Amino acid sequence: MRQAGRYLPEFREIRSKNPNFIDLCLNENLSSEITVQPLKRFNFDAAIIFSDILLLPYALGQPVNFKKDFGPELGEINISKLSKISENDYIKKLQPVYNSLKITKMKKELQDKDLIGFVGAPWTILVYMLHKKSPKDGNFKKHLSDKIFVNELLEIIIKFLKIHIDNQIKSGATIIQIFDSWAGLLNEEDLENYVYKPTNNLVNFIKSKKIPSICFPKDIKNYKKYVALVKPNVVSIDYNVNPIEIANTIDITVQGGLNPNLLLGNKEELKRNTLKYLDIFKDKPYIFNLGHGVLPNTDPSMVDYLVKLIKNY
Repeated sequence: MRQAGRYLPEFREIRSKNPNFIDLCLNENLSSEITVQPLKRFNFDAAIIFSDILLLPYALGQPVNFKKDFGPELGEINISKLSKISENDYIKKLQPVYNSLKITKMKKELQDKDLIGFVGAPWTILVYMLHKKSPKDGNFKKHLSDKIFVNELLEIIIKFLKIHIDNQIKSGATIIQIFDSWAGLLNEEDLENYVYKPTNNLVNFIKSKKIPSICFPKDIKNYKKYVALVKPNVVSIDYNVNPIEIANTIDITVQGGLNPNLLLGNKEELKRNTLKYLDIFKDKPYIFNLGHGVLPNTDPSMVDYLVKLIKNY
């Protein structure tokens, strides 16, 4: 969960010299270096490629910009242009990501370790493309009224997500994680069309490539139903969910759960909460992780403490 990033001084140094975030993601040497930065510090079991879910709309020709203290800002969509984009042009725009995976795969830090590639889930990409910014202001529903347009756009998104997944796997990704950051926005009646079916479509595609998938449907109300319908190999849980309920109802591998805010507190509280997760899942297949990304003001020594605590459990 955002292993690399703003909490690491070595990342901040690179970032200060590279103000354009998209350009940084598309700098194959720097993105590879950033990917292994946390592995040089901590004994993690896998690396996740340094990239962004919004490279998909960028590669489809929608302007994407990251504004300081605001987040992503997207430009207008031209559906007739979108439907004419060729697979080759799209791959060409994202080729630096695939090169970065190849470079990273060869690094000594990755010996005997998994390299995770990732995409945004179709719904999360759709809501960003339509709303043109983070939908946390809650006013995204107005964009869903033109069902024909929305479903056409969703089909385009799914098509190009598959191409992106395929090329990440060909370039060395050994697992694909699907981030559905905004799954929790939808009512139950909308989940079938926007979350369950489209994400299951991607999961089946990943399965056909003979590698595992991890799905993170943040803030979804019913994880059991999600797992039954989407069928990922691993489900990643957020920190608002009750881990005991998950352990009792989910029969696939579970990942995550710990609140990243605990890394901002004291070691005793961090230890108590970490052991709670480890104890709850001790007889289950479980990948320890956070329930959301590492926060920028986290002290790296707390991450180090956490990793050692888990390794010594």
